[in-house]
Amino acid sequence: MEKLFFKDFAIGKKFDFGVTSFTEDEIIAFAKLFDPLDFHIDREAAKKSYFRALIASGPHCFNFVHRTQWIPRFKDTVIAGMEVNHWKFIKPVYANMNVHSSATILDIKPNPENTFASVTWLYEFKNDAGELVQTLEMVILHKIS
Repeated sequence: MEKLFFKDFAIGKKFDFGVTSFTEDEIIAFAKLFDPLDFHIDREAAKKSYFRALIASGPHCFNFVHRTQWIPRFKDTVIAGMEVNHWKFIKPVYANMNVHSSATILDIKPNPENTFASVTWLYEFKNDAGELVQTLEMVILHKIS
């Protein structure tokens, strides 16, 4: 995976992170650690829930893509995370459902000395029909050089 640097950034630039899906066992394992609600960890309880089946915890998609796709590409530029905004869980993510993910640069604000910049990223997660299932904005402080 190619590491990218600030010189590769531009407002409107979109980075495609491909397709991800989670098995029931992966959904349960993640949820047991971070979100142990019955419709995430108990197959039988999930069948009786509003969702009628096991669903991934809200943060599961973001956590997986950020850890396996975004960080390997951009970690050498990161100074610190600053904000997470407008995190929306729009549609459930079911086991073995394809989730297409990307991140787009919405804004870049360099500091006066031009040594670092505040970059606003828009993460989007879509199903096979192209419908958003999740979206969020994240502001990261990146080294310019």
